Amino acid sequence: MDAQLIAFTGIAAALVTMPGADFAVVVRNALVSRRAGAVCGLGIAGGLLVHTTLAVAGVAAVLVAVPALFHALQLLGGAYVLQLGVRTLWALRRPARTSGETAAGAAHPLRQGFVTNVLNPKASLTFLSLLPQFVPAGSPALPRTLLLALIVCVLALLWFQLVVLLVERLGSRLRRPRAARGLEAGTGVALTVLGAALLLETLLA
Repeated sequence: MDAQLIAFTGIAAALVTMPGADFAVVVRNALVSRRAGAVCGLGIAGGLLVHTTLAVAGVAAVLVAVPALFHALQLLGGAYVLQLGVRTLWALRRPARTSGETAAGAAHPLRQGFVTNVLNPKASLTFLSLLPQFVPAGSPALPRTLLLALIVCVLALLWFQLVVLLVERLGSRLRRPRAARGLEAGTGVALTVLGAALLLETLLA
């Protein structure tokens, strides 16, 4: 049994399941439909694939070497999450719509999930610093880091599909007009606060 691999899986699981913008976006889409939530989760896994690939290639080190690029990506990521939150809250001003109308009027859930995740440059830095620690001394680095990257993506796929199933299981309650608007308002506020916090952290850094 590979103790390092087990330890990495535990750490990666904690990082993937940590509540944040990814979680809020998946819940928001899962309220529209199970398919929208599942596709959004795929988008997030795609974003994580980009981050882990950058870490494996070492390209993420450029973000450290070029602070202006890092800050620009942080601003873009914060602004995107913020606008998702504001759009969600603004939609609450309108009369209730059907799930089909909501899905048709929103950005594609795959794009939402992917962009929300991929515009977080801290993820690349996290994996850049984390992956090398779990490569055994003397073993080839590339196959090992690719395996670690695959574990991260699989965990993300499993976790967000579980979130979608949970929302689906509670769907009849969550989709009652009052409950649906309350949860939509909650995710909207969460996204708005997270986006604003990301922007402020970058601007004040």
